[in-house]
Amino acid sequence: MKKAYGILALAALLCGAFVLPGGALATEYREEMNIAITANPPSLEPHSVNSNIVGAIGSHIYEPLFAMNARHEPTAVLAESYGVSADGKVYTIKLRRGVKFHNGQEMKAEDVAASMTHWLGASGKAKALLGGTVFAADGDYTVTMTMPEAYGDALSVLAAPVQFAAVYPRALAEEAAAGKGLSTCVGTGPYRLKEWKQDQYVLLERYDSYRQPAGEPSGFAGRKGALTERLCFRVVVDPATRVAGLQTGQFDVVEDFPADRYAEVAGDKSMVLRAKTSGTLNMFLNTTKGIMANRKMRQAILAAMNCSDVMLASYGEPDLYILDPGWCNPDDALWGSDAGREYYNQNNPEKAKKLLAEAGYENEKIVLVTTADYAEMYNATLAAHDQLRKVGINAEVQSYDFATFMERRSDPDKFSLFITSNGYNMTPVQLAVLMKNWAGLDVPEIPEGIAAIRRAASPEEASKAWAELQRFLYEYGAAIVFGHYSDVFGESARTEGVDLQRFALYWNARVAK
Repeated sequence: MKKAYGILALAALLCGAFVLPGGALATEYREEMNIAITANPPSLEPHSVNSNIVGAIGSHIYEPLFAMNARHEPTAVLAESYGVSADGKVYTIKLRRGVKFHNGQEMKAEDVAASMTHWLGASGKAKALLGGTVFAADGDYTVTMTMPEAYGDALSVLAAPVQFAAVYPRALAEEAAAGKGLSTCVGTGPYRLKEWKQDQYVLLERYDSYRQPAGEPSGFAGRKGALTERLCFRVVVDPATRVAGLQTGQFDVVEDFPADRYAEVAGDKSMVLRAKTSGTLNMFLNTTKGIMANRKMRQAILAAMNCSDVMLASYGEPDLYILDPGWCNPDDALWGSDAGREYYNQNNPEKAKKLLAEAGYENEKIVLVTTADYAEMYNATLAAHDQLRKVGINAEVQSYDFATFMERRSDPDKFSLFITSNGYNMTPVQLAVLMKNWAGLDVPEIPEGIAAIRRAASPEEASKAWAELQRFLYEYGAAIVFGHYSDVFGESARTEGVDLQRFALYWNARVAK
């Protein structure tokens, strides 16, 4: 029996397992998970950067008062409970006690108030949706949120996962608010920053003093087990290298798995591919500078666009996208809308040329800024560039690393248009296209439309108000949806527990040896 047990133990060892008393097998897990990402994050300060990669890594380091659960409901994380005044303008939020920052300091109300004040100033979404709101500490464990008017979606805004309302120590929040940025990354999350080597990797390590929020894991809320000691987000720009690394075991996870390799490797049993309809591929037009301030010029660009060709160039596999003009998920009964469809996928070169003449276009250079760090954005930009050239537009592509692209696309003096893929939001009022600091769109119809949605007396009225605002975006030539894409996420067959929400969450994930 001893000999037989020894053989079993050896086999278990070779298979990455160990033997429990009685002969049962238990799987052993690696201490580090290697995650291939496609671009270097421009920052790890989630308040100020509207980027999935910043939100994805940042969600493991920092936490908000509330976060979206798997049913897309705002759920308490650092908050313990809350109450609302009779007029709906004041929220009184009780904080969890004993929560510690990564520097060992206990989180107090002054930290929350300072963090939320900075968030309101740094986040375009926060400014647009909660402008005029004041956060204040009331003792050590209570914070008040006083709004200029009652907003029924206030908690949803606080719980949004991108540019999220992370809580920092007061000193860091005030430092950031003074325009100095974050000198260090300190949060309350299950992981803390160990090392960030620019253009190579971001290494997180388990925070052993982490205080778990209540509840089972659910979306961005609930238990965060930090099952893996270290998470290493490795910047791997080349798509072929990401795929090869997953096949050889160099990487345990590949985010942004290249769509053009999806069918080719779908039968590879060493990996698991997951595709999920996740958002829209969009083109944003400069509406304020030079010839682009002319609405007919912008409409000429929309008329030239063949959305089918752009989506095919971006995602390669027709199964990985759908053509639809809506800015929200077409399956969303409340927010799905095809308003403005007459401006969508026109592929009408003659109309485009006529509008160019009416706009008085005289061969001015039209600059398309992009980044090769995200293949779908880059390929879409090249396809759109070709379509613009065919109708006589002097178009030029300028490509940068992701961080530089994010800087240039926020300055209307440095672009004519740009293309990004943007994940779905819980409500349309959180869409980047509506934020003045995204592409510079600054017309009264936007805040008026947002207000109409938020003040609607019924869901039906809100839905109608959104359809009208979506139609305006097309009529004004502010932006266009090319289509709706599916994210492809690749993981090794030994990886378990990765939760795909707006982006991948790894705090309950691990990799078998």
